[in-house]
Amino acid sequence: MEHKSGVLMEKYELGRLLGQGTFAKVYYGRGIHTGQSVAIKMIDKDKVLRVGLMDQIKREISVMGMVRHPNVVHLFEVMATKSKIYFVMEYAKGGELFDKLTKGRLKEDIAQKYFRQLISAVDFCHSRGVYHRDLKPENLLLDENEDLKVSDFGLSALAETKRQDGLLHTTCGTPAYVAPEIISRKGYDGAKADIWSCGVILFVLLAGFLPFHDSNLMEMYRKIGKAEYKCPSWFPKDARRLLGKILDPNPDTRVTIAKIRESSWFKKDLSPKPIQSESDSRTVSDVHSNGDPGTSRSRTGNEETRPDGIKPAELNAFDIISLSCGFDLSGLFEDCSHKKEARFTSRESASTIISKLMETAKSLKLKVRRMDKGLLKFEGTSEGRKGVLSIDAEIFEVSSTLYLIEMRKANGDTLEYQKVVKEDIRPSLKDIVWAWQGEQHQQLQNQKPLQLQQPRQNQEQL
Repeated sequence: MEHKSGVLMEKYELGRLLGQGTFAKVYYGRGIHTGQSVAIKMIDKDKVLRVGLMDQIKREISVMGMVRHPNVVHLFEVMATKSKIYFVMEYAKGGELFDKLTKGRLKEDIAQKYFRQLISAVDFCHSRGVYHRDLKPENLLLDENEDLKVSDFGLSALAETKRQDGLLHTTCGTPAYVAPEIISRKGYDGAKADIWSCGVILFVLLAGFLPFHDSNLMEMYRKIGKAEYKCPSWFPKDARRLLGKILDPNPDTRVTIAKIRESSWFKKDLSPKPIQSESDSRTVSDVHSNGDPGTSRSRTGNEETRPDGIKPAELNAFDIISLSCGFDLSGLFEDCSHKKEARFTSRESASTIISKLMETAKSLKLKVRRMDKGLLKFEGTSEGRKGVLSIDAEIFEVSSTLYLIEMRKANGDTLEYQKVVKEDIRPSLKDIVWAWQGEQHQQLQNQKPLQLQQPRQNQEQL
């Protein structure tokens, strides 16, 4: 039976909603017989079947069953009814590592601790033939002891999914953390791509902001492809050297996990030095073993009340629809009221989408040029305030039945672009649109942008 009156299959009491996406909701739960706190992910079967994501659900179950590690979220059991699938997982009381980063960079010793735990988990996954492919602070949770837990294996790949060339070919992940070889779409080694993402995470831990960022997605891709970033002045020299080896755009020469473990910064002892008291044989390090003062402060910070209703974008196997929001980095660096991109998802075929886009452009008297790789260029015929308005429309395939379309201003006035999209393009495309990006996140538009992003309401207490 499905959950009624807050009880799931007579085994778990369901508490508050921790987070939700298009395909799933996550609830806090407690074992009726054990009293154990758990997180329960409730997945809508019909929705994932409609967009062809059931294989990814099965893959996540398989992967989480294979990967048992102290720094990986544990899957206790999977249950199902006719309409729902339930993942009963370890509850990460400390929330997302991402939450800490919205408050600024971490102290070097804390950053090192989390990076070591991340490398340990990723190394173990790779030893089992599992490649995560979407490593980012939003997918790194913290338990009650402030230890890191890798989560969300919905986009992971198994070794047997490689083609005959020994490479993976599915484009996935979150743009700011994705490796250059994934962007090039020529095939990539899952392990090396994960190592790149670990490097981006290390940079964010030490800096408090992203190494590669730009309001224009293609410009950001260019920076990633050339590893064009700058370390802040406070980065230690050995950390800079390590980052340079990890964020190597050539996967063939990129450092391995074994070499990362041997690096001077990784091995450096950054723990507080113990101070022996004459009147007490216990040292400061003894106290830290039960609860590091810095750690307890961070934990307190995680328990701060967040604004009601804040649900920023996410990207996982159960909310693949919000890939459109995952691509949207403009809110991190500029006022959202001046956005130069608009994105929507569609379940129509690629040819239908292209035909509708061209028909819309023609009705607006825009010139159309078809480029390669699903890119269309629309150009106006008259000068505006800042030259001729030009719009690029690019189609991304998410699955065989789901596409993401990004429309971005290439030239001209931003306000003119926004007016055309809102008053002309959106109404014309209503027959092919499944969802416009941002429709479920309107409350975010009035929030002050942070260096990274607002935290998700994901892992809070009941």
